[in-house]
Amino acid sequence: MTYLGFDFGLRRIGVATGQTLTGTASPQTPLHAHEGQPHWEQVAELIAQWQPEALVVGLPLNMDGTDNPITQRARKFAKRLHGRFHLTCHLVDERLSTREARERTGLQGKSDAHAGLLDSAAACIILEQFLDSEAS
Repeated sequence: MTYLGFDFGLRRIGVATGQTLTGTASPQTPLHAHEGQPHWEQVAELIAQWQPEALVVGLPLNMDGTDNPITQRARKFAKRLHGRFHLTCHLVDERLSTREARERTGLQGKSDAHAGLLDSAAACIILEQFLDSEAS
């Protein structure tokens, strides 16, 4: 099965594709967003291209597991994905995904280009966490 993963952000949304066969994910071009709203046509194109079984959205939480100001916006994004595309949308705890993405890529996110690569690398990590949990 194929999945699309998203690392939600207000300016950029990282994107990854993954499959249960290998349990791995690959980064895709991040989506530009305005106040957390992507160009929905671009999301529709991704879904048409990859035909995912379901969608996975990273849920940003504080280190103690409580919500932060972005948490509700990420939940709303997941609900919009489900409502628009009628696909199951799983939420996955994304704590430390950006830090791990920095370690994997060696990028620090100082430029917009690097930040976009980090967002999609983080989406890979989020999606791989989901795939791991589904495999066990």
